[in-house]
Amino acid sequence: MTSDDLKRAIRAVPDFPKKGILFRDITPVLEHAALFKGSIDLLAGECADLAPAKVVGLDARGFIFGAALAYRIGAGFVPVRKKGKLPFRTISHTYDLEYGSAEFEIHCDSIHPGQPVILVDDLLATGGTARAALHLLRQLGAKVLRTLFVVEIEGLGGRDQLAPLEVRSLVRFKE
Repeated sequence: MTSDDLKRAIRAVPDFPKKGILFRDITPVLEHAALFKGSIDLLAGECADLAPAKVVGLDARGFIFGAALAYRIGAGFVPVRKKGKLPFRTISHTYDLEYGSAEFEIHCDSIHPGQPVILVDDLLATGGTARAALHLLRQLGAKVLRTLFVVEIEGLGGRDQLAPLEVRSLVRFKE
């Protein structure tokens, strides 16, 4: 499977979640066994030169890809969740969204200082969500090796928000 196969499978949904937004829906990829497996294989290829101890997945679709990737490469998986969803001691970070604000949390003992990690999410657009997760990872002292995304929407500045970290995405769409 190629990234072109993956790109063709991602559905464009106009005016979701609000008028003027063209939503990129990855559920057709998840529903098709070969495409889902292929997407995980492609993500694994994007980090084949690394040796992360953990894969960090962002709430919620980043859990799907991140957990499968962690299993595939033999790493642990760490969820970054929306506030109030983790049962143990956490650190948190509030960040702005296009339509308001949100707060992420991570267990304070999930990553040790210097531990190498990869951050994974389904979509990179403006970069605010990933940047908030990176703030938490830096607080814990993680060594972020790379950020991986299934889909990137170009022209919204997300890649710039994550600099100087290396950003890789399987497919890219113009804004």
